[in-house]
Amino acid sequence: MPLITITLRQGTTPEHRRLVSAAVHQSMVDVLKIPQDDQFHVFHEVTSDNLVIQPVVFGLRRGPRTLFIQLSFNQRPAEQKAELFRSIVDNLRLYADVPEEDVMLVAFETARENWWAAGRVVDPATGYDERMTEVPAGPAAAG
Repeated sequence: MPLITITLRQGTTPEHRRLVSAAVHQSMVDVLKIPQDDQFHVFHEVTSDNLVIQPVVFGLRRGPRTLFIQLSFNQRPAEQKAELFRSIVDNLRLYADVPEEDVMLVAFETARENWWAAGRVVDPATGYDERMTEVPAGPAAAG
């Protein structure tokens, strides 16, 4: 049950936000193998005054469409998170025409017992949603 929070400047269209959401979710399904219906995305549109970044960060120019994406899920191997980040960047470019330099990602990992939703059943053997057909290698944790 990952929770995705996307912060961006005011003025985007509902279609743009839908495409951003679709891009991120497809990466979560492809890389983390979450069920297709396991989608919880919250958008925060803020005024330009409330989204302060330097125009050049790490030597790259950042545009007005810069997205800050926070991914909350349970522990995953470092390699899988790197694959997820790459997939999200690629999908955002493909689905929503967001350039790589305008994507900022951070993952927050939490213990599986910190998640609850009515109807969700966790397989005690794996620690993941029982509907997942694949579980990542490494420590068992739901998300």
